[in-house]
Amino acid sequence: MNLAPRLHDRLVARAVLLALAPVWLVLLGFDAITAFAGELDEIGEGAYTAGAAMLYVLYTLPRRAYELFPTAAVIGALLGLGGMAASSELTALRAAGLSRARIVAGVLLLLGAMTAGMVVLGETVGPAGESRAQALVVAAKSEDLAVARWSGLWAREGDTIVNARQGFVRGEAPATWVELLDVRVFAFDAEGRLDSLAHADRAEHRDGRWTLFDLRRTRFGERTVQSEELAREEWESTLSPEVLSLGSTRPRYLAAAELSDRIAYMRRNNIDPGAFETAYWNRWFYPVDVLVLTLAALPFAFGTLRSGGFGKRLFLGVVFGVGYFLVQTLSGNLAEVYSIDRRLASAITPLTVALASWLYFRRRV
Repeated sequence: MNLAPRLHDRLVARAVLLALAPVWLVLLGFDAITAFAGELDEIGEGAYTAGAAMLYVLYTLPRRAYELFPTAAVIGALLGLGGMAASSELTALRAAGLSRARIVAGVLLLLGAMTAGMVVLGETVGPAGESRAQALVVAAKSEDLAVARWSGLWAREGDTIVNARQGFVRGEAPATWVELLDVRVFAFDAEGRLDSLAHADRAEHRDGRWTLFDLRRTRFGERTVQSEELAREEWESTLSPEVLSLGSTRPRYLAAAELSDRIAYMRRNNIDPGAFETAYWNRWFYPVDVLVLTLAALPFAFGTLRSGGFGKRLFLGVVFGVGYFLVQTLSGNLAEVYSIDRRLASAITPLTVALASWLYFRRRV
């Protein structure tokens, strides 16, 4: 089968693109408006203004576009091909000798190119925008917290300064907690002299209290230096996890390279990578999810959608897009709970859908 782009490929790709672009923009617009509405009750906190809230949402748009693209792709493909079916253009292409698979190839060529662009966006501009958005919120809402590009989070609590290389919000609401990695605690006396320096591989805030893990502390006297090492220690600190969460990020917002580094670090320190592994493999399976989901939905354009209208195509597109990713999310959550290989959890949904689609085309092409 010759898959080089031809006139009919351009015709199909154009129809899909003209349907996909406005759907994507509408979804992105609704998501941005919802995000801005969620920031309204925090306007006035510190120096956080409506303008800062709008800028925060703008910084996160690349990440939102990346996340919404798969749903927009399947809806756009159904609307584009459904429109061609309703106007008998697909019938004409079939009469010209083109198989269903050859027509679908034109859609997949377009979506393959766009998905490649989304992968690049999700690994570069998306994480960078999230980092800028977090730094903006932190600078506006708290005078005692800062986010530096290379050294991570910095927070002040009285005569104590805390630095964490990275901070993460783990779990899902309402059972979330803040985790800090590579933590340094600088304690100063009343005269501003360094009293002690502590380094912990990890710090967690759960059940209303802080815990330091793999702690190494050095105390400085006038003429003495004392060192101690502890596997774990309760940290008597009033440092607010809500404030620290402003500068923390969720694993799914990180680039694949950052996720890989975090997973390696956590394994070296016998920490369950959990959500980091799930997010990492979801990154790798992102293009597979887009193409498989679209391929599974396209047979409807040759069947029931031919006699249906815009509403029917839109409904089926939403059902496919939302349903697919709900199942994918559920697989990831179950993998975390039951310690299932995350690669298997990420692969099982697209593989199942791809097999069903292949069987359909094998019978109908």
